[in-house]
Parts: sequence; structure tokens; C-alpha cells
Amino acid sequence: MQMEKKDIRALSKEELRDFFVANNDKAFRGNQVYEWLWSKGAHSFDDMTNVAKATRSMLEDNFVINHIKVDTMQRSSDGTVKNAVRLHDGLVVESVLIPTDTRTTACVSSQVGCSLDCNFCATARLKRMRNLEPAEIYDQVIAIDKESRLYYNHPLSNIVFMGMGEPLMNYNNVMKAIDMITSSEGLGMSPKRIMVSTSGIPKMIKKMADDDVKFKLAVSLHSAIDEIRSRIMPFSKNFPLADLRESLEYWYRKTKCKVSYEYVVWKGINDDKASIDALVKFCKYVPCKVNLIEYNPIDDGEFQQASEESINAYIKALENIGVVVKVRRSRGKDIDAACGQLANKEAEA
Repeated sequence: MQMEKKDIRALSKEELRDFFVANNDKAFRGNQVYEWLWSKGAHSFDDMTNVAKATRSMLEDNFVINHIKVDTMQRSSDGTVKNAVRLHDGLVVESVLIPTDTRTTACVSSQVGCSLDCNFCATARLKRMRNLEPAEIYDQVIAIDKESRLYYNHPLSNIVFMGMGEPLMNYNNVMKAIDMITSSEGLGMSPKRIMVSTSGIPKMIKKMADDDVKFKLAVSLHSAIDEIRSRIMPFSKNFPLADLRESLEYWYRKTKCKVSYEYVVWKGINDDKASIDALVKFCKYVPCKVNLIEYNPIDDGEFQQASEESINAYIKALENIGVVVKVRRSRGKDIDAACGQLANKEAEA
């Protein structure tokens, strides 16, 4: 029985160098191949034109390159581009290119499906099939960078982890992907242009702070009242707001980096004065800004967009305490843009 070949991009540069030495070749060959895999984005070993044919054949015998494939791409009238991305095992995730006048943002997925159970999100209705590998996350960014250059004549400027999945439930792979995205041997993007959005897992937020990450943090809050939040996001019963607050205070003490709160206002759920007052109080704990997000309903159920009057009441109350508030309008409506709230994010990484 033939053994399944390993994806060569799972190897570090040092491991690649060791492989070549073990196969009676020069260690520097590992550097060459590593450059082809990451900064040059080779899709096959035959792309590696300065590597001897016999060496390419040896690589072919031992490894595969499990590149993603953009199965379908849809362009919205507002310029948003949605990719359905097929993985090597046939599973599909989505990524989105969100343009503004000054930049382009990649919204990428971290899991196939999602580990959590947010009632308002279409992705939560999909069973989590598996975590994405670092290279699969990286490939989404590369694909969107190419689209940004093609359609908007400039490279990708920002990345948000707000697609399918909970990034902090795939922590190691997400961190490895970000390492490569920010590496001079990868895309060389500044970590300050990357934002990781979590539904709020306190121990992992603390771990990020301990790991001294340099990217930005967003939290999908949606309510600062435990009872309402656990109705919207049932998993949060295990992570009460008091614990989330403590982890965010820890984050700010260690990183001195503001937190962004993602907050959808729904009719009859969190559009009342008590909800506004609770958010105002929560925003006083840690320096923050708030993105009020226009909801794109996934059905005719209980989650429906709140009135402009309710949104304006939130804005007024938050601005009164000096919190910067932005309203994020839904993007790509005409292409049924992506999982849950994926394309609502003109986020500011």
C-alpha cells in the first residue's frame, strides 16, 4: 500500500535543508525550494526552474504541494469579490476581497465550518470538518492579493480573520500562517495590517497576549448582557462576560493595543436602552472602538436588522463617552456574499 505523500509546505526551512543533506544533496537546495514554495508561490515542482530536473523528480516522489484552487469567483457591483476555495481534499471554504477607495482587505477563513454555534451565522450551521493548515490560509491571502493587483492595480493592504471558523480554535495554524504572511520570506506584510476576530475565548486571548503578538484583536461581542449574549451565541455560557472582560484587560496591559468590538444590533434582541447602557459600561473597561455592523439576514427567523433609530441611539451613547464608532454596511449583497457576516467586514486591520 502506497503511503500518502506529505505536503512539502508542512516542513520548515531547516527540515527541508536536512532532507536534502540526507539525500546526498547540498543544504542550500532547501533554501531554494523554500523560496519557490512561499515567496514565489510555486504550484508544482516543475515550476522550480532553477532546480535540477532530477531533484524535482525526487521531490515529486516524496512530497505534494496541496495548493488551494479558486473554484468560483463572483464580483459584486460594489467591487466585492467572493471566492469559493476548494481544498486538496475537496472541501470548500470562502474568502472575500473587500475594496475601499484607499485599500483592499482580504477576509479569510480558518476552519472548514465552525467550532462554535452562533445562532445568527450561516457558518455555524455547518459542522466543523477540520482546521485549515497554515499553507491553506496563506494561499487564500495570495489569491486575494493577485485579485487586488488585477482589479485594483495595487497589492493587498489588509487582512482580517473573519471568514469561516473561529481562529482561536485553530490557534497554532493561524499563528504559523501569520508568521509566514509577515515574514520577509513570505508576503512581508506588517502585522499591524492584520486583525484576528474571535467570538471571545478568554484563555486564548490571554495566550495571544503572552505570545506577544503584534496584530490587532477584534471581539464579536453583540451584547454586554450575559443572558442575551448566550441566547445569541450559546457557547458563550462557558465564557461569561466577566471572564472575557478579565482577558481583555490582560490583553491591553500586555500589548497596549486597543480592542475592536464587532456588534450587530438586532430588532427586538439588543436594540433596547438596557443593552446600550451595558455596552457603554463594557467599553469603559478597556480602550476600544466599536464597529456596528449591518446585518445581512440568513433567513426570515428571529434575527432581523434593527432600525436606524436604534443604531443612532448606540452611536450617540458611545460617542458621549469618547468611543470611536463606525457603522459597517453590508457589502456584496448581490452575490449572496459569503458565510454569515463575512462580507460585512470593511474591517480596519
